Formats: sequence, C-alpha cells, structure tokens
Amino acid sequence: MILSALSRAREAGRKLLAVLVDPDKATRESLRALGDHARQGHVDFFLWGGSLVNQPQSEYYLRLLKAVTEVPVLLFPGSVYQLDEQADGLLLLSLISGRNPELLIGHHVTVAGRIKRMGIPTVPTGYLLIDGGKPTSVSYMSGTTPIPADKPAIAAATALAGEQLGLRLIYLDAGSGALHPVHPQTIRAVRTEVDLPLVVGGGIRTPERAREALEAGADLIVVGNGLEGDHSWLPTLAQAVHACGQSTVAAK
Repeated sequence: MILSALSRAREAGRKLLAVLVDPDKATRESLRALGDHARQGHVDFFLWGGSLVNQPQSEYYLRLLKAVTEVPVLLFPGSVYQLDEQADGLLLLSLISGRNPELLIGHHVTVAGRIKRMGIPTVPTGYLLIDGGKPTSVSYMSGTTPIPADKPAIAAATALAGEQLGLRLIYLDAGSGALHPVHPQTIRAVRTEVDLPLVVGGGIRTPERAREALEAGADLIVVGNGLEGDHSWLPTLAQAVHACGQSTVAAK
C-alpha cells in the first residue's frame, strides 16, 4: 500500500505527508480533528505507535481513528506489543543504524508467526536514527547510538546496505522531540545512494523544515510532536508539502 502509493507519487513528482499518532497522547477530540484534516486532503497517511503504549488504550483509539478517516493507518511499532490487525499495514522496522540484535532480527522472529496469522501487509523498513541534538525516547528505549548528524556518508552507506539486504523502504528519524531535523545534506546523501522510497521524520515543526527535507530528496515526511495539542498549522504544512511536489515537476 505505502510502497505503491509512494511509487506512484514519485513517478508523478508528488510529495506526501504522514502524521504520527502516539496512542498514549491521543484523545477522542484530537483524533476527530485529525479525521477532519484527512477528509480535507491534508494527510496522506497516519502512522500509529510510540515508545511506550498501553495496549488496551491503543486498540480503542485505533478503532476510533479508523472510524473517522479513510486515510490508511500504518503501524509504526515501538515494541512487539503494538501489533494490531485493525491497521491497514505495518512498517516492519529493522533498526539498521544500531547494533542491538533484538531490533535487527530478534523481535522479528518472536512475532513472525503472529504477523503471518494477522494477514496484515508488511513493509520491510530500514530504520535509521540520526542525531537530532538531544537524547530521544527512541534512542533510550532502543539502547542504540544515533548516527552523528555531521556524518552523512555513514547514513548513506547504512541505507545502501539496507537496500542491498532487500529492505523496501528507508526511514531517517531524528526522533520525537528532536531539537534539529535530519539535515538536508544527510537526506541528499542517502537519496543519491538508494533508489528506495525515503521517509524522513523528527524535529519537523515548520513548513520550511518540511520543504527542506523534501527538496533534499525525501518522498514522505512525518510530523508528530509538533502537532500535539495544536493541529491548526496542519493545513499550512500540507499545502507546503504538496506544493513542493508541484514545484519539483515544474522545475523538470
């Protein structure tokens, strides 16, 4: 689903926007507001997950989100406990920037049978943490060190290795609440090396930052923390994202 959508968007020169929803911070009001934005065309995908999630609460709120929008909702799991067959797809994350074997393959083995029985579409995703200026929940919970922000060659080589291993999507993440987003130089270096769809998130709190990431080569940007408690700037952000794709086509 996400792969075909991203492929079609790349062929057409369009850029896409995803909103990351942390179930622990979701409310009925916020999900209904996001549903309204989705119906107005401001959101292309929802990602669902967080570092710490109460499972019953997550199931309830995911059901509510699915009820208020037809936009695809993809699991972005922070642990093996965040699988839910209500979702439209699963980003099967392999943390290839780290050296924690459980997050490279260990947890995947544990839940492989369950995922198969769920019948949920999966996208093998090379997940790279990039230093965003301060420790984040994901770096702490994963026990891994992010790739230094000023080492784009390391990020590019890591992403290339992921492509050669057969992964289908590359996700560069500065982490929730990052001081700085992934630098355009890093995005550009990865884009040069790999021909996979490229997702970028973390620290994107303004349309200008979104535009920088997309112009550097990102196909899809993800925002989360910057929207919590205030969705009012989502239409402006969406306009900047979709206009960026149109300007790319015009430039060609």
